[in-house]
Amino acid sequence: MNNIARIATELAVTARQVETVVNLLADGATIPFIARYRKELTGSLDEVQLAAIRDRHEQLLELDKRREAILNSIEKQGKLTPDLIAAVVGAETLAALEDLYLPYKPKRKTRASAAREKGLEPLAQLLVAQLFTDAASEAAPFVNAELGVGSIEEALEGARDIVAEQVSENPETRQAIRQLFWQRGVLQTSVIKAKAALPEAQKFKDYFECSEAVSKVPSHRLLAMRRGEKEGFLLLDIFPPEDEALRILNERYIRPDATPAARAQLELALHDSYKRLIKTSIETEIRLETKMKADAEAIQVFAANLKKLLLAPALGQKRVLALDPGFRTGTKLVCLGAQGELLFHTVIYPNEPQREVQKAAAVVKDLCTRFNIEAIAIGNGTASRETEAFVRSIGLPRTILIVVVNESGASVYSASEVAREEFPDHDLTVRGAVSIGRRLTDPLAELVKIDPKSIGVGQYQHDIDQLRLKSGLDDVVISCVNSVGVEVNTASRELLSYVSGLGPALAKNIVDFRTANGPFRSREDLRQVPRLGDKAFEQCAGFLRIREAANPLDSSAVHPERYGVVEHFAKDLSCSVKDLMTKAELRQQLDLTRYVSPDVGLPTLRDILAELEKPGRDPREQFELFAFQEGVTQISDLKIGMVLPGVVTNVTNFGAFVDIGVHQDGLVHISHLGDRFVKDPHQVIAVQQKVKVTVVEVDVPRKRIALSMKTDPFVGQPAADKEARPSRAKPHRPAPKEESMEEKLAKLKAKFAR
Repeated sequence: MNNIARIATELAVTARQVETVVNLLADGATIPFIARYRKELTGSLDEVQLAAIRDRHEQLLELDKRREAILNSIEKQGKLTPDLIAAVVGAETLAALEDLYLPYKPKRKTRASAAREKGLEPLAQLLVAQLFTDAASEAAPFVNAELGVGSIEEALEGARDIVAEQVSENPETRQAIRQLFWQRGVLQTSVIKAKAALPEAQKFKDYFECSEAVSKVPSHRLLAMRRGEKEGFLLLDIFPPEDEALRILNERYIRPDATPAARAQLELALHDSYKRLIKTSIETEIRLETKMKADAEAIQVFAANLKKLLLAPALGQKRVLALDPGFRTGTKLVCLGAQGELLFHTVIYPNEPQREVQKAAAVVKDLCTRFNIEAIAIGNGTASRETEAFVRSIGLPRTILIVVVNESGASVYSASEVAREEFPDHDLTVRGAVSIGRRLTDPLAELVKIDPKSIGVGQYQHDIDQLRLKSGLDDVVISCVNSVGVEVNTASRELLSYVSGLGPALAKNIVDFRTANGPFRSREDLRQVPRLGDKAFEQCAGFLRIREAANPLDSSAVHPERYGVVEHFAKDLSCSVKDLMTKAELRQQLDLTRYVSPDVGLPTLRDILAELEKPGRDPREQFELFAFQEGVTQISDLKIGMVLPGVVTNVTNFGAFVDIGVHQDGLVHISHLGDRFVKDPHQVIAVQQKVKVTVVEVDVPRKRIALSMKTDPFVGQPAADKEARPSRAKPHRPAPKEESMEEKLAKLKAKFAR
């Protein structure tokens, strides 16, 4: 089966679809472009399917390269046979290929090769034949001091070494043991006793004595175990039941008619083969494969979170006053114009220790009036709730929105080369505040300037293969940027670089051209940008928007190659293109089947019609105001049973982290995400989602908060505990005074007495 057919079978698509996608990608087309503008060619495959085809095709190409290298190596050794060629060509996995190559792989000196040099190969063959009745008499002729064989036992040991290596290099044997590892293998960790009491080791306490099935270990636990091993606190071992592994080898290699003497020698050789060679080799392989699977799962989690974060609702082009809160060093303040340009900056001191409340209030009020501020963005870091309370208390007009903004990664941006280029005359504090303000107006445009790993929405991201992580996250950013579309006359170089067909070099050329020549007036003007040729124009044009262009289609997602179709619509209805975009009654008269051609099918025609209904529409949800619970600003304010509003900041395989406004996210464990069993948290919750959560546990010293989204998270707890918590009807009132144990027991006795 060739690669195209194999991918089609694996992904349940047609071979024609796979071949078309592979050819389009080879011709320089991007996944967003293919998904949006080549639906007729691909049968309307979506971005996920297209990426799967791309990735699998790349994997198979790498496999073919390795196959070719192996065949060349064996051929140079003069050992290539027709049967071996057929086996190598037919191998479908890298593991199968490496198993076939193992006997021919150049090696350093081994115990088996040393034994062969001592002339013990014939004795090894006698052991494999299993017909002798006395091992010593068979080995005696091979004792030769000149060759380094000083005794009968040395001769037998060398022969067993040869047998052990032969067994370990047999592809069928390795596959049988590999299968046993996957089916019955156990991943076991133990703490290094000398380090068990160290404070740094306590984060791995759950894994001091832990055992998990290889086939079922969740990715986050595997990555945690590996991190504990890497940091030198844990020992990690992977193994199946040894007796089963030896039984497999004995059944494969010990003949039913073997003599007792032969059986004894073969059992020794097989035990050595498994313990010294096979187990170590397969364990290394299983470690690698489980790590790759854990990486893939973690990348999926990261990608899902990142997508939600990038596509968070945008406030839009508003004049914003942004605050980066602080205590001792003050609160950094910037004023931004509707395009995100920096208009003014200063520092105010409304919080401890200075408490210059009146002075700070006067500054904020004056700036709101002077710059006609429409919204205030407050970073959610240190002193966030205190600063929010200050802003809400100074009597600003109700028309000014006050929003707490997630500032994760803002400090990374402020110290980056991008920020230095954008604000060369301002320090890190000003840049960070600007980033907070811009995240309110357009999260996507600002977040693309930051390495996704710094945004804080993954799990164990620093333990994942960094190249695979970058590739996976780049796919997400590219998809998000192109699904929203980019206003070419205001977009930053970083945002433009993610547009289909562009990249950093062409993005820079666009910005430079725009700076030198003024705003682009039409999509056709893009062709004047240096080095932006026909292929790049084809790929990027549909994703770039030009507001107030002479041709209204330039502000839509209709590709220039299809403008003729829209003009045909308008001509048939005796109206202008603009009329067609603004009058629903005209669009309703269109019979799309009349416009189907060899180049344009119904999928594209439907997309065009949908775009005409809402030209340049933003797929992101509408912006909604959110506020944390007043009076709950730090972890010590929390009481068991409180029901609080929160915002999801991260979703992992084991639950979701929620910001409830106390400077420490709480965890909603997967078992508390709902009243019903939840297998995949991403199916029920997402980053940036607004939720109501119940506080079920607070550990102030360790700064840990356990939350629940169940209707009644206390089901199954003792009655006394239930009565001690606040009523759900009044969740935000102070919790009742803590009862003594005697009072609780008295209540229980009275209840049961009734």
